Amino acid sequence: MELVGVVGKPNVGKSTFFAAATLAPAQIANYPFTTVEPNKGRAVVRARCPHLDLKKPCHPNNSACQDGVRLVPVELLDVAGLVPRAHEGRGLGNKFLDDLRQANALIHVVDASGGTDFEGNPVPIGSHDPLEDLAFLEEEIAHWIRGILQRGWDKASRAAEMDETPVEKILHERLTGLGLSEPQVKMAVNDAALGPRPVTWTDEEFLRLGRHLQRRGKPMLVAANKADLASPETLERLAGWKGGTVIPCCGDYELALRKAAKAGLVRYEPGAGTFAYTSEPSLTAPQRAALDRIHGYLALHGETGVQHCLEEVVRKTLNLITVYPVEDETHWTDKKGNILPDAFLLPQGSTARDLAFKVHTDLGQHFIRAIDARTKMVVGQTHPLEEGAVLKIVAKV
Repeated sequence: MELVGVVGKPNVGKSTFFAAATLAPAQIANYPFTTVEPNKGRAVVRARCPHLDLKKPCHPNNSACQDGVRLVPVELLDVAGLVPRAHEGRGLGNKFLDDLRQANALIHVVDASGGTDFEGNPVPIGSHDPLEDLAFLEEEIAHWIRGILQRGWDKASRAAEMDETPVEKILHERLTGLGLSEPQVKMAVNDAALGPRPVTWTDEEFLRLGRHLQRRGKPMLVAANKADLASPETLERLAGWKGGTVIPCCGDYELALRKAAKAGLVRYEPGAGTFAYTSEPSLTAPQRAALDRIHGYLALHGETGVQHCLEEVVRKTLNLITVYPVEDETHWTDKKGNILPDAFLLPQGSTARDLAFKVHTDLGQHFIRAIDARTKMVVGQTHPLEEGAVLKIVAKV
């Protein structure tokens, strides 16, 4: 399952964003370093369920289906807040960075209201410029990666030079714990335009490589949280940031709506631009006032933005598609007769054999062919998959 890290300064609403996306418990308070140990929970991204094409109801196993929308799970990790110079050990920096080793992508939560300073301390709304927070986290991760690479580099690079070992191989071995693939390392090396002899690389070249390794291996999206308190001018400036995608959001409102829906007070689908009261909602006056405020925000902004962040990081930042393995290509079932039981997320460009490995290592290792359940055509191991593909894997028994 894909792992997305929820990151940022202390006290910007990371744990609220996490709780809104997962409804998993997380400690939430208005002071720095509320989160010390990482919280882990499951969120979902939406996909059109193929049962609509089959015209028969599905029987989901690893993912729910609501009115033809498949809710595919992804894992979120809410970690301790990061402060400037965390790579030097300030705050909980080293722990924060270690907690992120296995994350495939990052959602960087910033306080769009300007109500927290660089250290995460509360300050008057609008007194801190949130644009100053956008780039620092990338720099901290780049410095952290540089430190990992430079430990014992002189000896390792000289030995590699003597053995004529490709530098990408040495770098990948050093970065194994960060979950970076060899292709990602190779692309980062090309992006960084480094000197021809690794043994002579400077601190600045290592830092430049660290930046590109972060962008390739830990790509980041920005969630401009507390957008309900931010000025329109600030939101416009954030949206125009050239360093990446910025999505305004309000974790407090999304969390309130999901809790209200769970309690049966409203009908609300995550990511929707509106909600409806149930037939007989038993609301207190403060609850009604809070929901009225949320209704006004949705009317103005169209969404809370939390689900939008999840969809964007999975579909565009990580470029993942949804595919459905089955054992009966005619009825789209498993061996027990369950229709479309499982949905998996795979990178765009993945092959039939990649799906086989995703289902089970043995299927990948003993792959023979696959059958496209939509066309009933036999496809080979290099057949590229598309969004919504339904595939039967044939392997040696």
